[in-house]
Amino acid sequence: MTQRVSSPAVTVHALAQAEAALAAAGPAGVVLLSAPGAAGFLGPSWFLAMTAEAGRRHPGTAWGAVLDCADAAGTALAAIRAGARSVILAGGAPGFAAVAAAAAEAGVDLRHGRPDSLDLGRLDLRRRADAARLAAWLAMEAPQESPTPPAP
Repeated sequence: MTQRVSSPAVTVHALAQAEAALAAAGPAGVVLLSAPGAAGFLGPSWFLAMTAEAGRRHPGTAWGAVLDCADAAGTALAAIRAGARSVILAGGAPGFAAVAAAAAEAGVDLRHGRPDSLDLGRLDLRRRADAARLAAWLAMEAPQESPTPPAP
């Protein structure tokens, strides 16, 4: 199931990718999504600092950041303490309820799955075709949940 997001999402692995996404973002903005489980590899601070720097370099662009913690509840708690505003934690992860409570208390958006995204690690944004693919992705309307079917 596709999770409701307000802006198209791109998976970023480096500052240059985050900046490219922000530079190409349309009026809907962009969600900068970490790689799957990235918070567990390098901790949450690197991603938060990277996205903040990209945002600083592109003032006026609407953006959000979502940090993927895979199934590591402790990492998700560390991300919340580090200031993450949106984290992903697998719904079946041990400790999910405790993380959900902490997220609610801190006003953090806790997601149980990844939104659809374009992985910029698979593209070479110096190539015209790949840059055009990013622009086209960001121009699309963000995926939405299926509307309620009409009553019979």
